[in-house]
Amino acid sequence: MNYQAFLVKYGEIAVKGKNRHIFEDTLLSQLQNAVRRVEGEFHVSKENGRMYVEALGAYDYDELMGALTKVFGVVGICPMVRLEDEGFDKLAEAVVAYVDEAYPDKNFTFKVNARRARKNYPMTSMELAAALGEKILEAFPQVRVDVHEPQVCIQVEIRSHINLYSTEIPGPGGMPVGTAGKAMLLLSGGIDSPVAGYMIAKRGVRLEATYFHAPPYTSERAKQKVVDLAKIVARYSGPIKLNIVNFTEIQLYIYEKCPHDQLTIIMRRYMMMIAEHFAKESGCLGLITGESIGQVASQTMPSLACTNEVCTLPVYRPLIGFDKQEIVDISYKIDAYETSILPFEDCCTIFVAKHPVTKPNLKSIKKSETHLQDKIEEMLQTAIETTEVIYAEP
Repeated sequence: MNYQAFLVKYGEIAVKGKNRHIFEDTLLSQLQNAVRRVEGEFHVSKENGRMYVEALGAYDYDELMGALTKVFGVVGICPMVRLEDEGFDKLAEAVVAYVDEAYPDKNFTFKVNARRARKNYPMTSMELAAALGEKILEAFPQVRVDVHEPQVCIQVEIRSHINLYSTEIPGPGGMPVGTAGKAMLLLSGGIDSPVAGYMIAKRGVRLEATYFHAPPYTSERAKQKVVDLAKIVARYSGPIKLNIVNFTEIQLYIYEKCPHDQLTIIMRRYMMMIAEHFAKESGCLGLITGESIGQVASQTMPSLACTNEVCTLPVYRPLIGFDKQEIVDISYKIDAYETSILPFEDCCTIFVAKHPVTKPNLKSIKKSETHLQDKIEEMLQTAIETTEVIYAEP
């Protein structure tokens, strides 16, 4: 069918009480941003607890669905027919025509759900559902009624217009991006951090990102891979400001001055310091990493405690209890996996020790860091001042 209107359903927003309008308005804005990326002209509106997207001309259905199903806060999109109220007979004709066109094979069970948001309609919801069901049975004797587990559920909503639909395409759920502040994502070229960004954005958090580049040990292709990953996450989160930090001199200095089994922990502590600097500059309320307990040596509980110690902002780790396959499954879902596994090394993997410490002692780590005090502050400042900024658009 050639659908020109879509009902957009949301979930958690409906229980937000007096603040509900804030969440609704943000979702409306996110839907408007989404349809701007689709060829065609669309009108997005809000009406009595419902949101609608109307196509005002020709458009690509798959492209539109691809955009709408990436808007956090949306739990379902229903392609629908919008009708004027011209009395029951006209409505019944339209419902029968809809069933005929939408379901060429009439071998199915069905029920009709009717809902009156407009209580002055001359039939009750149950009366309307029964009368429309009777008309469908008269038109198509081969269909059967099943009110408990129907294969097709025909929805009729009596509002300022009459909405008719029977299909719901799942949305991503969550909360509209922008309703929960902003956070800084430490983005690498691996599988985990893009998934972490996606999951935090799903809770309404706007993202900024920081990537640590180590030329010539990491190539321009490695940097481009991270930019591409940021663009993939941006399909869901909206545009991402990506800070690309040249971390080579700091890494070499740590490699020269500190015990090699502590390299990863100490490097990550300085990464967190730099990321937190940019986070505070941008008004972020926390840092985001893709760490999962025990996945690698730097992600044991003692290691995470040592990393956290340098931060004053909270560190959010949405993957903390996930195993690798669960993370991979989400990476596939958001179309990031194939980019994440491209064979371009990031700075963490290149400078990792052969036998890294798994139970670091914070006092020992701090003692090792005293060997860096001659130059480290100057090097941190240089890294911050020479940071490259790229804006990743979906």
